[in-house]
Amino acid sequence: MSDRVLITGIGAVTPLGASARDLYEGWLAGRSGIAGGLGACTDFDPTEFMTTKEARRSDRFAQLAIAAGGQAVADAGWASEEPPVDPVDVGCVIGSGIGGMASFESSCDVMRERGPERVSPLAIPLIMGNAAAGLVAMRHKLRGPVFGVMSACASGAHAIGEAMRMIRAGEARAVLAGGAEATLTPLAKAAFGAMEATSPTGISRPFDARRDGFVMGEGAGVLVLESEELAKERGARILGEVIGYAATADAHHLTAPEPTGRPAATAITRAMRNAGLTPEDIDYVNAHGTSTPLNDASETAAIKLALGERAYDLPISSTKSAIGHLLGAAGAVEAIATVLALNDRVAPATLNYEQPDPDLDLDYVPDGPRPLAANGNGHKPGIALSNSFGFGGHNAVLCLAGAA
Repeated sequence: MSDRVLITGIGAVTPLGASARDLYEGWLAGRSGIAGGLGACTDFDPTEFMTTKEARRSDRFAQLAIAAGGQAVADAGWASEEPPVDPVDVGCVIGSGIGGMASFESSCDVMRERGPERVSPLAIPLIMGNAAAGLVAMRHKLRGPVFGVMSACASGAHAIGEAMRMIRAGEARAVLAGGAEATLTPLAKAAFGAMEATSPTGISRPFDARRDGFVMGEGAGVLVLESEELAKERGARILGEVIGYAATADAHHLTAPEPTGRPAATAITRAMRNAGLTPEDIDYVNAHGTSTPLNDASETAAIKLALGERAYDLPISSTKSAIGHLLGAAGAVEAIATVLALNDRVAPATLNYEQPDPDLDLDYVPDGPRPLAANGNGHKPGIALSNSFGFGGHNAVLCLAGAA
């Protein structure tokens, strides 16, 4: 049995628009979805994707996941009400760094102002971090392995990687996998600000010498992953492939990355090994690239350690420069943008990169999109690494290929 895991559908809601194409084409055009120092999904209306009653019964992060999941299923050519195979063979893994933050804050306000007896019986279902996975599975009648992943900013990438493993292990024939986050709330903004993690200037400029923190964003990305056998059986259109995945931990600090980048480099090396690739096979790196002083330095070090001299030949860019940091949704949204870029054989630019940091000396694609050169080992589809690193010391790396 083949262990190939193919991407047959994608869906996204981001600050650049309410579809995956809006995300990719906006970034490629150099458009920023950041306004007023935040990456908000201003084009998103949940009632375009669900009933008003359904919207009231789900937190915004789950609404975003439902919308992205519905887009992905439609893009894959599945019937909206049921999967193309026995539902027990289809899973759903949706990551979130925080879960229903808006519902948590509003429930606390109700309890303080009106008393505990006025707290809604829906409060816990709204808040819980696995709600997105459960609601997406309910909507599409998926009865295979269904769960949430919570590993901060690595959640979306971990979700895709674990979904890939389930398919390779024969535990599922298809999985909806991705991430969702909606934390543009008073408490979350204040808390990240108190940590001095967010940018006081409100500008996302990864790898630039002036970088001063990340810009908070919201959104969701969901991919339909299928076994090669299922995709071929139903004649699915293939968008790309998840060919490798690995995860490690820094075991260093709860919020600061390990400065040498070695644990992250190990994740990169193992993801390539999982895919059966060497550094010479890689065409592009979609960086975690948060625009924080510590992350961008440690990630650059990790890329150099893992890829050696090849690191200096590769275009490296950060989607966060255009949409901000979507926390638990980031890895999934960035995987979608990466696959679309591979299919166009182009590296989108890192927006706002204007002043090089002398200590960060790789190619961060500063001057607009760049065509990807063919790699030297005869691989026809473009191949990329997509890095995700999270508070807690979580490192998750995906190795992705475009359509053959």
